[in-house]
Amino acid sequence: MKNSFLFGMMAVLLGLSLLISLALGRYEIDLSTLTQLLLWKLLNIGTAPNEVMLLSNIVFDIRLPRILAVILVGAALSVSGGAFQAMFVNPLVSPGILGVLAGASFGAALGIMISESWFGVQLFSFAFGFVAVLVALGVAKIYGRSGSQTILLVLGGVISSSLFSALLSTVKYVADPYNKLPTIVYWLMGSFSAVDMKTLSGVAIPLIFSTIALSLMGKYLNVLSLGDEDAKALGVRVVWVRNSAILLATLLSTLTVVVAGMIGWVGLIIPHIARFLVGADNRVLLPMCALLGATFLIIVDTLCRTSMSVEIPIGIATSLIGIPIFVFALKNAKKGFA
Repeated sequence: MKNSFLFGMMAVLLGLSLLISLALGRYEIDLSTLTQLLLWKLLNIGTAPNEVMLLSNIVFDIRLPRILAVILVGAALSVSGGAFQAMFVNPLVSPGILGVLAGASFGAALGIMISESWFGVQLFSFAFGFVAVLVALGVAKIYGRSGSQTILLVLGGVISSSLFSALLSTVKYVADPYNKLPTIVYWLMGSFSAVDMKTLSGVAIPLIFSTIALSLMGKYLNVLSLGDEDAKALGVRVVWVRNSAILLATLLSTLTVVVAGMIGWVGLIIPHIARFLVGADNRVLLPMCALLGATFLIIVDTLCRTSMSVEIPIGIATSLIGIPIFVFALKNAKKGFA
């Protein structure tokens, strides 16, 4: 009963955040006009006056694709972070644990330097995100018999992250300092300003599918958090479950970088907040992570594009907001895993 109320409340809060974000911007729209526009455009109810019709381009071509991308990215980062924390039974784990964010960032920087098309940048980012995870898995596989698989995966992720961070620094060093380097630096700060309906349509289906699929794996992640031996004793195919979860979480993390660049802290702090609200059962925790992450990122993105005369990179904002939240959440982090 309590969880149902919390889910209902979060769904309402997400809907309100979406409406308010649609209304706010360089050209503000009052809620009555926005409601009239939505009813006319989506449900074909009523007749919109000329001024409302003129706002259609702002709302449906500019703001709505961006806000939908924010929702998907917030949910994806939060669910992947929650899944990794459950898998590694560690409250300090984030979606970048296996090097995926470092690899995707290097790929995007390399794409910006050698490609003239934005699609090429996205393709490089996506490909190297998976390459980085394969490096981490390869390291764990090589030394698979010399220790715990979980510890080896973490160490493999550290090696992969360090490798691709060094490669990223190399790309930044050799990039054209007048044209390419500023683009790389700005992109690494994170931003949804380049999102349009074409970009959204290309990533929406895999993001939605992977988020739902990973959320449905909560039952198996619960068992996996008991340890490999106990999970095997309970009949769980540990290797298959772990690899499937890693694949889905990697896909989610890589696609978020493809859409908006580097956005930190969301996948680290949101699972902690969700754990305080609904407990450690991943069957409930991961869907709550999706709702909380989407709502949180909408609020932050709205602040980024409306609080100043220029847009603040969202990666900076999530770090500034996430650090004090994490300091507060860390106090009870272990309790949340009980």
